[in-house]
Amino acid sequence: MNLIITCQRNLEQQAIEEISKFLDEFGDSDAKISKTQFSGIIQATTSLDISKIIQQFREKINDEPWLFRFSSRIIPIQKECKSDLNIIKDEIQNSISCIKQNQSYRITIEKRDFEIKSKEIISEIANLIPNKVSLERPDWEIVIQVMGKITGIGIFPSNSILSVSREKRLGSN
Repeated sequence: MNLIITCQRNLEQQAIEEISKFLDEFGDSDAKISKTQFSGIIQATTSLDISKIIQQFREKINDEPWLFRFSSRIIPIQKECKSDLNIIKDEIQNSISCIKQNQSYRITIEKRDFEIKSKEIISEIANLIPNKVSLERPDWEIVIQVMGKITGIGIFPSNSILSVSREKRLGSN
């Protein structure tokens, strides 16, 4: 899995078809897209570069916003691991070298069916990174998507999570 897509509940199949069409257009006709056990959440595995895909989605929303009817957010994922706090910490520790000494970061967590509190996860991850935290204008965003026994992790430049409605608003200005 390298993309998590959210949609309204019970519209997962329509969102799958929508995302499949876009990924095919972007050059991956073999993308694997499926429902998760969680209502309103689908996952995709594509062979395309995630950063470029997010940019292509942005451009598509800007050029043809009416084509996006079912997808709400598109969240890039770099790594997938077991939902265990120590494993999550190890994966992030191995990936934070992209954050330079003078850059800020923000940790964004969404968790479903996981007993550890978000504050505890944030505290443990923050202890790994000596940089400043910026909730408003971070240079980097550490994305943690816990979905039961599987966790998706990504460390991306700020604004890498694509909110379709937000992009539509920005594009209409």
